[in-house]
Amino acid sequence: MAFNLWGLSRGDSMWRDESVTYQVAHRSVPEIWGLLHHFDAVHGAYYFLMHALFAVWDGGLWTMRLPSAVAMSVCAGLVAITGMRLVGRRVGVLAGLSCTLIPVVQMYAQEGRSYALVAAFVALSTYLLVRAVERPGRGVWAGYAAALLCAVYLHEFAVLCLLAHGVTVLAAPVPARVRRAWAAAAAVVAVAALPLVAISLGQSGQVSWIGMPSGRDWLVIGAVTVIGLTGARAAASGQARGSVTLPRLALPLLLLPTAALLLVSLHDPVYLDRYVLYSNIGLALLVAAGIDALARKLSHTGIRGRTVPEGFAAGAICALIVAALLPVTLQMRTPESRKDDVTAIAETVRRMSAGGDAVLYMPARRREWAMSYEDDYRGLRDIALRESPVRSETLQGTEEPAAVIRQRMLAGTRIVALMDPEGQPLDPYPQEAVKRTTLSRAFTECARAQVKGAQVVLYARPGHCGS
Repeated sequence: MAFNLWGLSRGDSMWRDESVTYQVAHRSVPEIWGLLHHFDAVHGAYYFLMHALFAVWDGGLWTMRLPSAVAMSVCAGLVAITGMRLVGRRVGVLAGLSCTLIPVVQMYAQEGRSYALVAAFVALSTYLLVRAVERPGRGVWAGYAAALLCAVYLHEFAVLCLLAHGVTVLAAPVPARVRRAWAAAAAVVAVAALPLVAISLGQSGQVSWIGMPSGRDWLVIGAVTVIGLTGARAAASGQARGSVTLPRLALPLLLLPTAALLLVSLHDPVYLDRYVLYSNIGLALLVAAGIDALARKLSHTGIRGRTVPEGFAAGAICALIVAALLPVTLQMRTPESRKDDVTAIAETVRRMSAGGDAVLYMPARRREWAMSYEDDYRGLRDIALRESPVRSETLQGTEEPAAVIRQRMLAGTRIVALMDPEGQPLDPYPQEAVKRTTLSRAFTECARAQVKGAQVVLYARPGHCGS
């Protein structure tokens, strides 16, 4: 827990997704409910949870990120307990430590979004699955279904872990009644998730910005797969305490949710690593098995002819991993670790603008940069805005037609434009096109500042840069 709390404020910065969490959580319950009818239903349960937490304690970034830090600590603990149950104490401890150290897990342990909570509930359901297979009972199966349903309602793609759990149950030498019990629990989860899935399908345009998996994505997936297969091979040579072995549980959990999301993405791109963050539960278990196998090998062969205790060897390997990951660990706790820095953007806008200047968000969804730092934008005229996010029951508000935006731009003298970095795709919508065209034809660029994940550009009518 202390590890996840270390550097939680991240230099008092947040990025745009967290900005959405912050401002939605500060809306009233009816306002949140109205939003979910049109946008972000997949995050609805999380928004209501955060609204309740902020109502109890409005501690800013700490209130927003503390649930994730706690959830990922719980997740690591559950992974450790699962490893102990599958193999033994040392593998369990190594699994919990591995889970904590995985870079992407470190990242989302300090993120004001739902993904760490999803991982915690998937970890709980995975542990309960092992228990239910070994000692079947209605109570355990009910707990399994409830934990998984909580995960699904925090993010619907948690339902993909049913594929992994199904393969685990089918691969294990268990009685038919156990398979029937799992199928019944899985059916309950699937049916109960249908309303959320139906609403989310109607809001699928929200993720239209997601592109095909990048080369980096494939490289990471390939590397993780190799590590997982290596760990599974090492685990196969170790001891097992029950019908559910570590490879049978961990390998499907590592591979299948990601594979399913990638398969869907061939038709409709929806893959982001955070959507299947919980697959790292499987990775942690497999890494632990690999470390344990290597420690046993070092103990048997010795180092320079000297016998090494298995526990000491495992500890030394972990120390090397911690040292190797230290630069990543430190970087994860800085503003530069995220796609953008909303705080730095707000400070730059305050420095470059003057009272009465107009402001444009290019594209319009970048209005999320301003929503959590309204004081820094006070005095600026949002000339494209038609209805505010709250009034329009949206995340970023609605904008005027292109002709109105052009008219308002030409009526002013200075415009502060907040843009994506160079090289990002340009939105083809009429409002975005008219912003770009009018700025290039009727305005002069006076100043440009590059900020993490953004550009802040001051434009003025010719001859008015100094005014």
